[in-house]
Amino acid sequence: MKKLIATALCGACLIVATAAEARTSYDGPWNLVFVTQRGSCDATYNFSVNVTDGIVTHPNLVRFTGHVAKSGVVHASVTVVDKYASGSGKLTGDTGRGVWNGRAAGERCSGYWTAQRNQ
Repeated sequence: MKKLIATALCGACLIVATAAEARTSYDGPWNLVFVTQRGSCDATYNFSVNVTDGIVTHPNLVRFTGHVAKSGVVHASVTVVDKYASGSGKLTGDTGRGVWNGRAAGERCSGYWTAQRNQ
């Protein structure tokens, strides 16, 4: 009986530890600015995202996927009607920076993005 209880407790500890490890130091709201350097896309795009357990989400964009690793490395992509973009970069502390490329109305675009934690 004691062995069964000990095994159950170890299993519960493992489940709690796994859930706690899923959380990243980058979780929370972030403000993003995308700047177009090449192509005929809009000059800038501004919007906010939320990071929860390393998953990047946007409340109004259904076709948005993103992930932040514990190291801060970011990969994301979004599709809105005829516009598509994907990007990568890195978050460090409360800021981040990276590059993106995509297309709008058949035209290719690219540039850089910056991020600031919304506190």
